[in-house]
Amino acid sequence: MSGMRPDLSGVDPLTVNLTHRVCVGDLLTRSAAHYGTRTALVDGDLELSYAELEARANALARGLLERGYERGDAIALQLQNSWQFVTSFFALAKIGVVAMPLNLLLSPSDIAYQLADSGVRAIVTEDVFLGVLEPAVAEASSDRLGEVIVAGTAPDTVAGLRSVAFDEIFAADRSVVETIVDDRDILHCLYTSGTTSRPKGVVTSHVAVQISVLSSALGLGLRPDTRPAVQPIVLPLFHVTALDALLLPSLTVGATVVLLRGFDPAALAEVFTRRAVTHLTMLPMMWAALLQQPALAEGDTDSLVTGLYAMAPMPAELLAALRSRFPNAAIILGSGQTETTPASELQWSGHQGVKDASWGPPTVSTDIAIMGGDGTLLPTGREGEIVYRAPQLMEGYWNNRDANTEAFAHGWFHGGDIGYLDDEAVVWFTDRAKDIIKSGGENVSSVEVERVLLGHESVAEVAVVGVPDEHWGEAVTAFVVLGEPADSGEARSEEIQSWARERLAGFKAPKSVVVVDALPKTATGKIQKHLMRSR
Repeated sequence: MSGMRPDLSGVDPLTVNLTHRVCVGDLLTRSAAHYGTRTALVDGDLELSYAELEARANALARGLLERGYERGDAIALQLQNSWQFVTSFFALAKIGVVAMPLNLLLSPSDIAYQLADSGVRAIVTEDVFLGVLEPAVAEASSDRLGEVIVAGTAPDTVAGLRSVAFDEIFAADRSVVETIVDDRDILHCLYTSGTTSRPKGVVTSHVAVQISVLSSALGLGLRPDTRPAVQPIVLPLFHVTALDALLLPSLTVGATVVLLRGFDPAALAEVFTRRAVTHLTMLPMMWAALLQQPALAEGDTDSLVTGLYAMAPMPAELLAALRSRFPNAAIILGSGQTETTPASELQWSGHQGVKDASWGPPTVSTDIAIMGGDGTLLPTGREGEIVYRAPQLMEGYWNNRDANTEAFAHGWFHGGDIGYLDDEAVVWFTDRAKDIIKSGGENVSSVEVERVLLGHESVAEVAVVGVPDEHWGEAVTAFVVLGEPADSGEARSEEIQSWARERLAGFKAPKSVVVVDALPKTATGKIQKHLMRSR
C-alpha cells in the first residue's frame, strides 16, 4: 500500500528526524529556549536555571557518546531525588539511551535480577549506595554491564567493574546534542513492584510519555505563565508518578521543581514559608502529617491550586481538613499504573464532595471500558475489569512474551482492577482482582471495608485481606494502625469490629481486627497485602 507520502529522499535523515520527532530530550531544550534564566530545579542550596540544566544535560549526553554509548543501550540510575537524577535522565533521552531507574529500597538480590534481566551497560549511582550495589553487581554476572559511574567519591572498581566519577563524564561542549531518536524508541524501563513473583520491566516510548506529560499538565492545571508554578516533589523519581506525572509536566511549562530527598513533613512545611507552592502530590498519610506541622501556619497555603493524592483512599475527615487549610486548592485523586503512564484517571474539581470516593473520569488521552470475563465490553453500571486503550500505554513488558499476551487479550490492556463506569464516565474502583475476598459465597471488596474502617476515629491506616478459613472459605480480616497506639489492645480491636458491624452487611464485616504497629509497604507507599495474607 503506497498512500500519500512526501518524497524526502533529498533531505538528510537527521534533519527529517529533528524536525518531526517526539523526543523527551527535546522537552528540556524547548523549555530552556522559552524560560531561560527561570529557576527549573531546587536541590537543597543549589538552584539551576532552565538554561543551566539544559547545558549540563547536553554536556553529560556528549560525554556518554564519547564513552561509546549508543541509541538503544540501557543505563540504570540508582540516584536520589537530585539534580544528578534529572540531568542523567535528560542526557539519556537526548541520545536515545534507555533510562532504568532503580528502586532505592531494593535488596542486592533484587537489584541483581533487574541488572541481568534488562541488560544495562552501565549504572549511575551515588557513593552512599555502593555497599548495596557491590554485591548486586557481583551476583548479576551480566556480560553487558561494563562500568559504574559514581556521584561522590568513586573507588577504582566496583565488584571488578571499572568505576568513574560522575563529574568526569561531562564533556566541555555544552551545546545541544543532535542525534536520531525515533518516536517509538524506548525512553525508560521501569520495573513494577513484585508481589508474589519477580517484577516485570515496563518499557515505554518517548511519544507515549510525551502524550502523558501533556495530558497530565492539562489535568493538573499546569500551564506557562509569567508567575511560574511551584511544585515540591517528595515521591521518589524512580517511580512513574514522580517522574512522568510530576517532574516532566512541570518542566514543560516552566515551573520551579523543589526536590526533596524523601518525605520530611517539617522540611516540606518550610518550603511553604519560602515559596508560593501551587501544586503538590502526596499519599494521604503524608498530607495528614503535613497538616500537623506548626510551620505550615506561617506559610502561604492560599497559593496551592492543586493538591493531588494517590495510591490510597482519603478519609472524609482528612479531605475536609485539607480543603479548609488550602481554601483555593482542588484536593483530588489521581490514578494510574506504571503500564498506563499515569495519570489515566483524574478527578475533576467539580466532583469534590460529590464523587470523592471515585477515581474520576479518564484523562483526555485515555479510553477506558469495563470488560467481562469472556472479553465482552459491559454497559454503564456493570462491574467488571477496568481495561484501557491509550497512546501513552507501555510498549509492553521487557523479555516477557507470556505476560504481554495476557495483558493485551481481547484487544485492550488489562490492569487487573475491578470497577464500573457511571453515566458521567467516572470510574469507580471496586478492588484489585487479586484482592477481592470470597467469603461465604459472596464477593467482598476490601476497598469498601477499608473506607468504612477509616471512618473510625482511632484508625489511622488499614489493610483488609482475606485469609483461608474452613467455614467462610476466606475470612475478612482487617489489619489496622491506630492513631493512638498507646491505647491499643484486644478491647480496641473488639470495639472497631463492633463499630464496623453496624455499618456493613454481615458478610462484609471483618471477622477479626488485628492491631499492628505498621503496614508493610513498597517504597512508593503501596501496601503489600500479600505479606499481610502470609502473616
